[in-house]
Amino acid sequence: MSGLLIRDTEVDGRRCSVRVRDGLVGELGSALARAPGEQEIYAAGGALLPGLTDHHLHLFALAAAFASVRCGPPDVHDRPALRAALHRAAPDRHGWVRGIGYDERVAGALDATGLDALRADVPVRVQHRSGALWVLNSRAAERAGLGPGRHPGIERDAAGAPTGRLWRADDWLRGRLPGAAPPSLAAVGRRLAGYGITAVTDATPGLAPDAVGTLAEEAGSGRLPQRLLLLGAPLGTPPSVRPAPGPWKIVLADSGLPDFGGLTEEIDAAHRQGRPVAVHTVTAASLALLLAALEQTGGLPGDRVEHAAVVPAEAVPVVRRLGLRVVTQPGFLADRGDDFLDGTPAHEHDDLYRCASFRHAGVPLALSSDAPYGPLDPWSVIRAATTRHVPGGRTANPAERLTAAQALAAYLAPPDAPGSPPPRLRPGAPADLVLLAVPLVDALSHPSADLVRLTLIGGRIR
Repeated sequence: MSGLLIRDTEVDGRRCSVRVRDGLVGELGSALARAPGEQEIYAAGGALLPGLTDHHLHLFALAAAFASVRCGPPDVHDRPALRAALHRAAPDRHGWVRGIGYDERVAGALDATGLDALRADVPVRVQHRSGALWVLNSRAAERAGLGPGRHPGIERDAAGAPTGRLWRADDWLRGRLPGAAPPSLAAVGRRLAGYGITAVTDATPGLAPDAVGTLAEEAGSGRLPQRLLLLGAPLGTPPSVRPAPGPWKIVLADSGLPDFGGLTEEIDAAHRQGRPVAVHTVTAASLALLLAALEQTGGLPGDRVEHAAVVPAEAVPVVRRLGLRVVTQPGFLADRGDDFLDGTPAHEHDDLYRCASFRHAGVPLALSSDAPYGPLDPWSVIRAATTRHVPGGRTANPAERLTAAQALAAYLAPPDAPGSPPPRLRPGAPADLVLLAVPLVDALSHPSADLVRLTLIGGRIR
């Protein structure tokens, strides 16, 4: 195909034709003639937009999730259903069963003994829906060598024996699994393109060099066609390396917050290398620690807060003053908002997943999925940002609602500038585009992935 002509499409509210050539937007006009060898698509007034960016997800975990058994709502709600799901799951070629999305409401706080009661004949590992905890049954613990050796994430009982619960110990576990080569990202790339996503930011912290190399291979081969930014690329990675190293990811886990001095040293180390920081914070305590640290170190353009799940009102102007960007996930409200409302004090309900407050304060705001831990579909996240409805029927602080146009705009900024104004379609711009089946006003009235007609990345239909 020498080029593509999209006829009668809507761009910035007006009907026109758009020519794509050599991976770029070529021409926009009302009377463009089809060139020899050029493919032609009639859009019938459907909107042509810049491609969407998911500003925070986890690619390898997402690929693995596609081949895992669901162990929590909405698929599994109680112990018998979990037992049935685990027994239906076919072990992988190494004999293991991998479960994801576990919720304590299903069968309580699982440990190895509890998981043995559900399935004990093969090694089973089940990930909590937060992504922070793995539970191994006894066969899996034995295969992984979960014995007397010490690791800060291995939970032990009063006698010092491992319980089968591993907290933020993914690297430890990954190194002990058979055939632990990362899965192909081809299916992930296809799913993302189906949603109109043309760029992603992988937010996995502390990526090992071989993982970075695998991501580079997946992106370079086209199996993952999306533009890619890495938050976990090791410090010292040259900015010219592809995939591009983004801000340095720091996780402030409330199960073990770092000391103040250690946090400021890590921020300073990243800033000295010209790397902003992207800091995971999901509680008011971790956010306060981050803001205090940045008051001391000073900020760097591009510093960002990941999640911002609980943000007191008085913290919003501090976030603005420090020049931070916010990448948040209101999709969690639609996915499990009842748990957030029931599990946080009433005085914090207005602080959950703020959106409008940041916009009103002039803080650059981007939306994302945190997939596979949150819903991947960006159009469902856009709906969640506009309604803020939780599954049980309540509304989580309606004052934080965005309009559908604002929520969509929060998905349209490029990965290296989350929260910036969406790029304009103009000649010479990269042809990373999504064509909708309807005009934009209709799409905003009922956001849905079903309205994505085709996605272009670098001018190629994906």
